[in-house]
Amino acid sequence: MPRSTKIVATLGPASSSPEVLERMIRAGVDVVRLNFSHGTADDHRARAALVREVAKATGREVAIMADLQGPKIRVGKFDGGKTMLEPGQKFILDGATTALGCNERVGLDYKALPRDVKPGDTLLLNDGLLRLTVDAVRGEEVHTTVVVGGELSNNKGINKAGGGLTAPALTAKDMEDIRTAMSFQSDYLAVSFPKNATDMEMARQLANVAGEAFNHRPALIAKIERSEAIPVLAQILAASDGIMVARGDLAVEVGNAAVPALQKRMIRMARDMDKVVITATQMMESMIVNPVPTRAEVSDVANAVLDGTDAVMLSAETAAGKYPVETIEQMSAIALEAERAEDVMLDADFMNRQFERIDQSIAMGALFTAHHLGCRAIIALTESGSTALWMSRNKIHVPIYALTAQLSSQRRMALYRNVRPILMHQHTDRDEALREAESLLVQHGVLKRGDTYAITCGEPMGHPGGTNMLKVCRVG
Repeated sequence: MPRSTKIVATLGPASSSPEVLERMIRAGVDVVRLNFSHGTADDHRARAALVREVAKATGREVAIMADLQGPKIRVGKFDGGKTMLEPGQKFILDGATTALGCNERVGLDYKALPRDVKPGDTLLLNDGLLRLTVDAVRGEEVHTTVVVGGELSNNKGINKAGGGLTAPALTAKDMEDIRTAMSFQSDYLAVSFPKNATDMEMARQLANVAGEAFNHRPALIAKIERSEAIPVLAQILAASDGIMVARGDLAVEVGNAAVPALQKRMIRMARDMDKVVITATQMMESMIVNPVPTRAEVSDVANAVLDGTDAVMLSAETAAGKYPVETIEQMSAIALEAERAEDVMLDADFMNRQFERIDQSIAMGALFTAHHLGCRAIIALTESGSTALWMSRNKIHVPIYALTAQLSSQRRMALYRNVRPILMHQHTDRDEALREAESLLVQHGVLKRGDTYAITCGEPMGHPGGTNMLKVCRVG
């Protein structure tokens, strides 16, 4: 059984050589993430070109995801690069100073912090490792008491427990980065720290305008990392093409204990709303320095797979780790083993469901038929990829092959769970298209003589959203 869950890997110093990137793609990477928090526009363009070149050499198409930095809610720099905070000491976060910090105070990249906090609020620094209580706000100074101390170094992040920071999701840098991402036709655009659907709608408008010169429109992924996003998750999903369960910043805002249940809820909601979902942050963290994962990490990845996530993501593990290729191999093996243990509940999934669209009904009919007939494969002839996306929202042990004439659709579908996108010729004749579809899967070793498969297409051919035919065939 081929692996259904997709792997997103971040490029960085450890993985930017053609040799390592080729090994990563061959090991199973489906989507390459470019982290716009680091590097210049030219760096990202060069890496995107490298991804396209290496993927072509391996005979695979992978998607590119540009991940925007979002607002920099960070402390400034210290004299000596760091300081040590002790529990009980007083410490000032100063929005007015440009001087280097010391053991008593430090400047702020985020100048609005004094207006976002009040006495009694809890501030969490450096991914929650340090905890400060706000005593008073005096002009541009936030006076605090250290509750949990430790080392604080340059530019570490600031979160407010429970959320409430007013920083906009899209900064001037993000707007420029969107233009950069569209210049190399990034397939996905990940938006950091959206608070509501309006943030995603603004990002889409900016991306569509920037991509117009290239006749390109990316899919948008909302990174759920603010507590404010949780109550309006359905609206954010409706305005996006998918979400990322960004567990790092989210855990700092809502607390570690709340994240596992939220993760399950987000995955379930995304699938119910026909959106994609990526589970991210520290999935194989120990493999930054170790050649094998911990058993807790194995369980973490497996549980995300069993919950139905479309993809699992690697960050520093592949960007800066010692074992980028081995990490991908381990993650792939874990996902495959978890998928083998999945229960297929198609009959229950379809109970009490109604479909208003013909193409969606055909997609669901193909799943049901292939499952009960024991088909070797499901083939979806698709222009936009919508039919394949709908099919991928239900767990089934029959692999879905999405055949499209659109390169942009092929790349976008690289993120869809249990979907293997293949490029084929554009056809106006249905019978020719069906013959080529079968021939391609025979060539790929998926089908052989005597195998049955279900195939969907639309008539007339070549019109997005026009899937209206389901056929069950046997290879002669």
